[in-house]
Order: sequence, then structure tokens, then C-alpha cells
Amino acid sequence: MKEKSIVGDLINFRGLVYAPVNENGVIFLFGKVADDLNMYIEEIKPGFPDCVGRRYVGKGWERINIEFEFKSSSFVQHSHDVKKCDLIICWEHDWNDCPIEVIELKSEIQGLPNHPIKKPGATEKEEKDIEKSLNEIFSKVSASLKVREWYGKIFERITGIDDAIWAKIGKVYIGWYSPERAFVSLKIKKTSIRIECFSRGLGMFGTKVANVKFSPRWVIFTVKTDEDVDKAINIINESYKRIKEAISAGETTGYFSGAESSGTG
Repeated sequence: MKEKSIVGDLINFRGLVYAPVNENGVIFLFGKVADDLNMYIEEIKPGFPDCVGRRYVGKGWERINIEFEFKSSSFVQHSHDVKKCDLIICWEHDWNDCPIEVIELKSEIQGLPNHPIKKPGATEKEEKDIEKSLNEIFSKVSASLKVREWYGKIFERITGIDDAIWAKIGKVYIGWYSPERAFVSLKIKKTSIRIECFSRGLGMFGTKVANVKFSPRWVIFTVKTDEDVDKAINIINESYKRIKEAISAGETTGYFSGAESSGTG
């Protein structure tokens, strides 16, 4: 008799065709995105916790104990000790009062690039230094001198909030981390800077919700004048406070995390 094959939803993400349906699937998927989450792994082991890794926190690489679960609530069912774990990585976060930080891969992967599968032997481009990457972003959109000036001021003020905050330069967006999670994303345009910030699903003066259906926990603000720079800094400061509160409350914070994933309503 043939063994039945039961799979999750179709996701076609980086070589994983279907969504995880168990803890093993979560571990495999995490291996695909560990670099995107600014982590590396030192040990995967039997027993609790499942994994010992390190996460970049601006000043260096912090050691973290990780437990993998299909659903975050399974942590309770397995009678694990919350004091011996720093982070739960799961497919679905369903533990509303979780006292531990949780990364829900289901929402996280929606905001990540889906690299196509390449033939063996394909080589990756070398990482470009930050200055060169920034210049490429500015040049690509023919950013005005004013936009470059505004970015310089915003950069200076963001780094002054907390010396643990750090940036990741992408091809289009410049992401800022708290240091654990992304809480600000900047998109450079020719005559403006689009700023997307984590709001925790609560109102933030002068902003609009990024997307009511898909990203209700993020807001948008656009810098178009000199006066907008100070407003942007105030918004970013508030976003930083909210990301820290959300992490402490065990909420998912990814760009595509829905309002139902938090305890804030």
C-alpha cells in the first residue's frame, strides 16, 4: 500500500514547494532564511533547546537559544522551560501571551526575496560595501541633492537613537533593525523619501496605514520638504519604542503580519 502524502499550502519559496506541516519543515525553512534574519547557527542538537545560534545586534553577534515548533503554543504542550530559551521559531504564532520572542516564518517569508533555484555552479555576486550600494540606489532613481541631504540627516538621527540600531542596504530599500527586527524601511525616490515604519497596529500622527489588508501593523510617511525631516525622526523614534514593546510582548512584527497576530487588536 502506498504511503499517503500530505502537504501544506503551495508556497514555492526558495526550493520548498509546500508550507511546513511539522517541526522538521520549520527547521528546513529556517535554514533557507537564517541569513535574512541576520543569524548563523552554531549547533542543532537533540533535546531542549533545539538550536544554539547567534544574531547580529549592531555591536556584534549575540548568542541565542532557539526552540523550533510548528505552532508556538506547542512550546507549552512540550513543557519547556521559558527561562532556558531566548527565541521560538515557528510556522504559525498562536500563543498570544508568549513571554518569549517569536519569529513566525509564515509572515516573515512574505517580505523576503524568493531566490530562483539555479543550476549547480552558479556563483553569487560579491557583497558591495555600504557606500557603493547607497550610491547605486541614489543613482538609479536620479535622486536630487536635497534627497541625499535629507537621507544624511535621517541617517544621523536614527543612529543616534540607540547605538545598537544598524542598517541593511538592499537593491531598492534600506532597512533599519532594532537590532533584532526591522522597524524602518526607506525607499529613495527622485524628489522624496518614502518611509515605512512599524506601528504595532496603532495610530501614528501624520502617517497612513501601509496596507489595511496585508500590512496593518506598518505605516507610511513621505519626506518631501525640509520640515518633513523632523517629523520623520519623531515617527521613527516612536516606531523604535513600539518595536521593542512588541518584541517583549511576543508579537510578530514582519511587514505582512496581520492585526490578528498581536495582542493589541
